[in-house]
Amino acid sequence: MKVVKFGGSSLADGNHFEQIIKIIKADPERKAVVVSAPGTRFKGDIKVTDLLIQYANAVLANEDYQELQQAIIARYQNITEHFQLDSSILAKITQTIKQLPFQNYPNDDYLMAGFKAQGEYLNAYTLSQVLNQIGIKTKFMDPRKIGFLVSDKAQDAHVLPDTYDNLEKYPNTDIHLIFPGFFGITKDNQIATFSRGGSDITGSIVAKGLNASVYENFTDVNAIYSVDPHIVKDPTSIHVMTYREMRELSYAGFSVFHDETIIPAIEAKIPINVKNTSHPELPGTMIIPENEFEPTNLITGVASSKGFSALYLHRYLLNKEVGFTLKILQILYKYDVSYEHMPSGIDDLTIIFDNKQLTPAKKEKICAEINAALHPDQLEWIDNYAIIMIVGEGMQKSSATIENIIRPLTDHDIKIHMINQGASKIALMLGTDDADAEKSVKLIYQHFFDNNRIVN
Repeated sequence: MKVVKFGGSSLADGNHFEQIIKIIKADPERKAVVVSAPGTRFKGDIKVTDLLIQYANAVLANEDYQELQQAIIARYQNITEHFQLDSSILAKITQTIKQLPFQNYPNDDYLMAGFKAQGEYLNAYTLSQVLNQIGIKTKFMDPRKIGFLVSDKAQDAHVLPDTYDNLEKYPNTDIHLIFPGFFGITKDNQIATFSRGGSDITGSIVAKGLNASVYENFTDVNAIYSVDPHIVKDPTSIHVMTYREMRELSYAGFSVFHDETIIPAIEAKIPINVKNTSHPELPGTMIIPENEFEPTNLITGVASSKGFSALYLHRYLLNKEVGFTLKILQILYKYDVSYEHMPSGIDDLTIIFDNKQLTPAKKEKICAEINAALHPDQLEWIDNYAIIMIVGEGMQKSSATIENIIRPLTDHDIKIHMINQGASKIALMLGTDDADAEKSVKLIYQHFFDNNRIVN
């Protein structure tokens, strides 16, 4: 059995539904389907999930929401009329949308989750009705009825082990199973949504729960590329990569899906095939376990991520003082701040932060407490910090990897603040100024890739 996940751009309207139906029918192994809410149909269009968020906010603010209701209903009406479904189906959709403000929610977070989840819920319901009408026997996998259970954090839920036990009850039969993505049900029977890449998380969970042979994730790109196409035109596509290469690159900004979303599939060692909905005949990118992969190239991909800052600390004989790092971590804990990386030397320590969790006031307080507790010789923030991630299973096989990566940057006078290689030796992280990030990525890519052919 294959589990197939379609994103919102693949489900935007009736014409898009026609395409995914062709994909489902083209492979008899595609028995389980996970769907997102309808995405944008054209430039300037609004995703159904965003409309639902506006609807929820209007309810919370006691504002008029009639137009928002009608706009959401119209999106599903487009699909039901396209396939000439029975009017009772649109009537059920309409009733569901109009009843949302009158449900019982424990708090505003649960209200928001309950509204947001309807995009996926109603799209999965609609697709199941369409498939049944055209003769494809289908079961709508309502999370409440099948026991798709999640933790009780309304907008940051995590799957519970019971869900996998419940999914095992569905054997590999000729019936197609249609799952709504993005949410599950708490043990208190409330809707709770996943935080990021929600439908991708559902797809990965379903793939693990049904012991799929492959998890196919259909998107709007032909494959995963060795570099961001916005930075380098027509970059090399990656045909095969490992789970850990994907996770390392996702951390640095690869946006096909967030790395956390595929953890259930990784745990079950299920291959993940990223494919293009518009060109399903293309092979896409296959993501597989490390023990099944033999690298043929040194570098698989290079990515960058901005929005970081670093706290640089210098003190002589820092490495000799027991508990020095512990004191810093206790200060960060006090201000509810986590760090991304902490490379260190004999007398130096650099702590890298994601700027989303920092404010000028919080930075000032952290510095003051570190100064008071540790008396460093030098303490300064490095703002506008970027991380460059170079990833490849083949990097383990070369003793000159770091030299080859750094040379094109130093040749172009790019200042490198930090060099950090993980224990796995498949990834090298560099710290640069924000302003140098894209140029650094281009230079590294050009050094290893020439006219879309890899330089060994």
